[in-house]
Amino acid sequence: MYDLIVVGGGPAGLAAAVYAWDSGLRSILIVERDRELGGILNQCIHNGFGLTYFKEELTGPEYAHRFVELLQKTGVEVRTDTMVLDVTPDRKVHMTGPATGYRVEEAKSVILAMGCRERTRGAIGTPGTRPAGVLTAGAAQRYVNVEGFMPGKRVVILGSGDIGLIMARRMTLEGAKVLACVEVMPYSGGLTRNIVQCLEDFGIPLYLSHTVTEIRGDRRVEQVVVSRVDQRRQPIPGTEMVFDCDTLLLSVGLIPETELNTRAGIELDPRTKGAVVYENMETSLPGVFTCGNVTHVHDLVDFVTQESQRAGAAAAKYVLGGEPAGEAIPLQNGDAVSYTVPQRVRPANVDKAVEVFFRVNRICGKSEILVTAGERRLAAFKRDRLAPGEMEHITLPKALLEGVTGAVTVSVKEAG
Repeated sequence: MYDLIVVGGGPAGLAAAVYAWDSGLRSILIVERDRELGGILNQCIHNGFGLTYFKEELTGPEYAHRFVELLQKTGVEVRTDTMVLDVTPDRKVHMTGPATGYRVEEAKSVILAMGCRERTRGAIGTPGTRPAGVLTAGAAQRYVNVEGFMPGKRVVILGSGDIGLIMARRMTLEGAKVLACVEVMPYSGGLTRNIVQCLEDFGIPLYLSHTVTEIRGDRRVEQVVVSRVDQRRQPIPGTEMVFDCDTLLLSVGLIPETELNTRAGIELDPRTKGAVVYENMETSLPGVFTCGNVTHVHDLVDFVTQESQRAGAAAAKYVLGGEPAGEAIPLQNGDAVSYTVPQRVRPANVDKAVEVFFRVNRICGKSEILVTAGERRLAAFKRDRLAPGEMEHITLPKALLEGVTGAVTVSVKEAG
């Protein structure tokens, strides 16, 4: 029996395993379905990683390699090219791979770090024919950066998430013509720096409050029709623009990869689509933790690392010291806030403070982030600007939460 099994060898799984080892566990297994560790970072060859955590600018593979090197200094066991099929409530992990065949391994604790997946055309129901040339932005990124193939030459991108913005620049640098980036919301879903560096610096137009309303083509995409949308995100007749293109890249959102969570009976949050977690990243199943994009979609891998280290330390504490005690306070989202992570906090299990991550559901100017318990105001944090594409976090001291009864609400109040 292992002290800990980590499902996923991407940035979340690597950081969690290393930190669990540093926290005292000595029987740890990482199971990764790909042939090498690193996860999605292996295909993210652009820079911009590590500014928060390492205080220097790294590419995705460089960031991953830093943690692979740390892992190699431990005794953590790694099984790559191995797929986890099931995790049971009693922490039995079913897996299969060419080297080991079908195996069932038992663990005293489990960390789920499977990352997220992209929404596809089927998820958003774009009408039109079904020709070749419609890909998710992540799939195109792998083709270009890992496999060495160009998906197309004349490209339209639907959605302004960070992967779509980065692929607009990448396709341009590889010689393609990116005709437009189209976003159904009245604001971009990506980081401001990516809008500037990937679109504005290359003269690529961004059409806000627009969407693709038709895909045309027989064997290959030949045209896409783009229409303006109203406040209900419905196409406005007479606003159609036709783009002659051979490729449509979709950057229309990421979803936590929660099939294993569901099969294990872990409580999910309909807002994040990931697991409901406590302050130490523990799920509703004792001894089972989750971290990274399988919990909620992050914008910076640096935050994934910090969150995963918390999960690794908590798994070690669970194995070495037992189940955390204390009543839990629910955290809930108020005005302008989409969700909070964690969703529950046990003040007795907090060391000094707890970090709360959240996203807003609209662009806010000069604002206050308010933390309240009923009519009682616990804390306030000032921000000059808040945007849905940029994850926010605040730190709540333990003393602030002690003695609180009922739910704690995080909301945003704009000045004026």
